Amino acid sequence: MRVDPTVHLSPLLLSYLTVRLICESYQVIGRGATDNVEGIVFAALLQQNTHGREVRMAMTMPPATQAEAGSAGNSATMHRSNGRFVTPGFRAGFVLVTSVFFAWALANNLNDILIRQFQKALALSRAEAGFIQFVFYLAYFLWALPAGLLLRRFGYRMGLLLGLALYATGALLFYPAAELHRYGAFLFALFVLASGAAFLETAANPFIARFGDPARASQRLTLAQAFNGLGAVVAPIVGGLFIFSGVEHSAQDIAGMSTTQLQSYRLSEAAMVQVPYLCLALFVVLLGLCLAWVRLPTISRRNDAASGSLGSVLRHRQLRGAVLAQFFYVGAQVGIWSYFVDFVKHLAPQTPEKTAAFLLSASLLLFMVGRFAGAALMQRIRPTRLLGTFAAANVVLVLLAMTLPGSAAIGALALTSFFMSIMFPTIFALGIRDLGEGTALGSSLIIMAIIGGAVFPPLMGLLSELFELQAAMALPLLCFTAVGLYALNAED
Repeated sequence: MRVDPTVHLSPLLLSYLTVRLICESYQVIGRGATDNVEGIVFAALLQQNTHGREVRMAMTMPPATQAEAGSAGNSATMHRSNGRFVTPGFRAGFVLVTSVFFAWALANNLNDILIRQFQKALALSRAEAGFIQFVFYLAYFLWALPAGLLLRRFGYRMGLLLGLALYATGALLFYPAAELHRYGAFLFALFVLASGAAFLETAANPFIARFGDPARASQRLTLAQAFNGLGAVVAPIVGGLFIFSGVEHSAQDIAGMSTTQLQSYRLSEAAMVQVPYLCLALFVVLLGLCLAWVRLPTISRRNDAASGSLGSVLRHRQLRGAVLAQFFYVGAQVGIWSYFVDFVKHLAPQTPEKTAAFLLSASLLLFMVGRFAGAALMQRIRPTRLLGTFAAANVVLVLLAMTLPGSAAIGALALTSFFMSIMFPTIFALGIRDLGEGTALGSSLIIMAIIGGAVFPPLMGLLSELFELQAAMALPLLCFTAVGLYALNAED
């Protein structure tokens, strides 16, 4: 299948036009929680009024001072940014960094398509295919702290460029991996790509907040995270259109194939990832070239490393609970999305894979809508109460998905995305509350808890083979129960 590469470059143009329009037309971007599905959130529930109380998250980001281009007048420009959504002279940089949010969401959410595709192309079981997420989130876990150290030493521009270089390299490695037709080669490519995404998330979240008036930092982060949500919605559509071939054989058909026919079928399915990931690499390379030359603000590299020992930070019960809750939440989220296409095919075998991918995209659209709905609800409802309510809703929905037949179960599972929307930022904000000088260290511990996304998908795949896929949803059920228990015991 030939694909016009410009189809994959259009998101950058879309990002530029949309952000430019919003920056120049809107005076107020809604305040609210920001979420990061698979990665790092440095701002959540900033200055939200909850029953008369302000929940303030300490943001350990040093102040912006000057442009990285080194212009003598840039400090004065930044000083005059009071009230500005984006400081004049930095709009192009803001658009490009916002596009980075879109880029890593594509990588994260294409994994849900790869899990299904590699079962066909490489003759994998569900448990084996679940190692796609294991390798991806393991890279996040391993690179979280080194990425932060690199940013402190070399600056945010360098962190973004290194992340984009690793991302593009990993995407390019999909081409030889398909030629080799080896699962290990694909996993290596994913690890390299995910390493780049880890650098991008570590750098982009705090950096985007420094493009204008500090009082409007949460608004900029909310806008950027909206484009991250857009990438999550677009990824399954891209996968459904360009990775799923539409050729589906039953087990009986495959059993009746000759060795040559079967090998040809699997090679052709593996090759389906080559063009989309080449286009993705091209998009990221162009984004990197633009970021290398555009004017960007500098964050002064003062000595603001985490204070306090690990032991003193872990004495905070709410932080310990947040680390565990985040581990379970990310495990549930990644597990459900990873096997959503399989779930649809299991309960409605007549549904084409492309249609199942579009249903996943619709579920992720609910996730994006839930972010803004949750932010509005938190103006009136305490964060812990809303978190507990949403966790309880997902316990009920997963139970329904486990017990109902056909489309009813699929609909219940799709709805869980809406109620997952507030969980990451709410747990994050509650966990670092009142940590004071230990905020940075506590934040790192919560961020590293995303390793849950590596642990649960393979376990769910194994359970689906021992029993069946609906029974495997017992693991997300337990995870949402754990989140609900944390909400009951946490303090606003």
